[in-house]
Amino acid sequence: MAIYHCSIKIISRGKGQSAVAASAYRAGEKITNEYDGITHDYTRKGGVAHTEILLPQRAPREYANRSVLWNAVEQIEKAKNSQLAREIELALPAELLLEQNIFLVREYVSRCFVSVGMCADVCIHDKNNGNPHAHVMLTMRPFLPDGTWGAKARKVNGKKIPTIDWNEQTKAEQWRAAWVDAVNAALEQQKMDGRVDHRSYERQGVEQVPTVHLGVAASQMERKGIATERGNMNREIVVTNKQLRQLRARINHLKDWLKDADAPTTPPTLMSVIQSIAEGGGQSERHTRILEKTAARVLSFLRENDVSTLPALRRKVYEMLNQLDDLRGSIKYIERRLTTLGEHIHQGDVYLKHREIYAEYQRLSPRKQPKFFEEHRAELMVFEAAKRYLDAHLNGHELPLDTWKKEREKLVAERGEFSREYTVLKEQVLDVESVQWTAERIMREAKQPQKDKQEKVKGI
Repeated sequence: MAIYHCSIKIISRGKGQSAVAASAYRAGEKITNEYDGITHDYTRKGGVAHTEILLPQRAPREYANRSVLWNAVEQIEKAKNSQLAREIELALPAELLLEQNIFLVREYVSRCFVSVGMCADVCIHDKNNGNPHAHVMLTMRPFLPDGTWGAKARKVNGKKIPTIDWNEQTKAEQWRAAWVDAVNAALEQQKMDGRVDHRSYERQGVEQVPTVHLGVAASQMERKGIATERGNMNREIVVTNKQLRQLRARINHLKDWLKDADAPTTPPTLMSVIQSIAEGGGQSERHTRILEKTAARVLSFLRENDVSTLPALRRKVYEMLNQLDDLRGSIKYIERRLTTLGEHIHQGDVYLKHREIYAEYQRLSPRKQPKFFEEHRAELMVFEAAKRYLDAHLNGHELPLDTWKKEREKLVAERGEFSREYTVLKEQVLDVESVQWTAERIMREAKQPQKDKQEKVKGI
């Protein structure tokens, strides 16, 4: 099934990163960075299914060689904190063949990035594990008419004004939306079911609790059959969504049934049957026999809810529908907050786990840092990602890991209470369905003698 994933990030020298190293890793090649003299050899890397360079009109043709391209970028960027490249990571539809995914990525990248002047280094990874994806590294400077690099910004009245709009926040939304359109068009062209959407369920107007992003480590463990906390949470959310959808469908069915009850009909009407059941009486021997099968449940429900007429039963069904909406809203809030807390706690644990190795990296001299970074790339990158995440959510406050965990425990308990409310509501729906079944059976059997009589007359 196609999934949506389109992440956008910056490769920056200020974070100890290198455009040459990033390109070599993604392409599975050996490239020497002329800026610092370090050779990055990833020729043993597996899973690289396709690589290519896409160039805009003004770019020099020799930039089709990724070593030449990214070394040129490293040389033109002089500052210690220079932004070297933008990376777009895309989840590819597993339903499509490799050639189809290559065409999909090439068309998307050409239209959104190359056409406006960016060089694009495209690498598609596929280990045949159901997770094909593409890494697209993009240059961040415009080209001048003579094919040389232009400036990212220029000074006007003492202020820096960008020469291109590639860093505007609205661009990210445009690029994400364009990827959705490209994927859905490709699936439709191949006459395949399933579509992707970059919007949240709330923005789509879908009454569903969103699942959490597993991440690489959890995904790998789940594929091996090892249950993870995030995987268990997603399974609970899937079950909850299914239960809420099914219960809503059952209540809506009852609501439609009661709407049809107002249609003209011959006696006995639904109104008279409901009143008769509520009073505990019977219209016939058949009526009594049918009622005996469900008497305890039906009579108990009607009396406990003071239902003795059709309008009263209708009000009860609408009340149950409103109760389900309130319950769904509460569960949705709790699941969302649990998802947020789960991510907070995960990032906090990652931050604490790798904090010491990052401190060791920071203590090194600038010349020794690149080598150390390559040796400990995985730990440092997840630490930096966790640090960025926490900086964005803490606003300078201390890491409240214990507070988050206590809040999570409280919400888990509340979710259990709402689960019990769901069970009670489900029982009430079953009670009304029993009323429906009993009433319809009584009406059918009561009308049967009339039908037999009419058929007998016609036979004469």
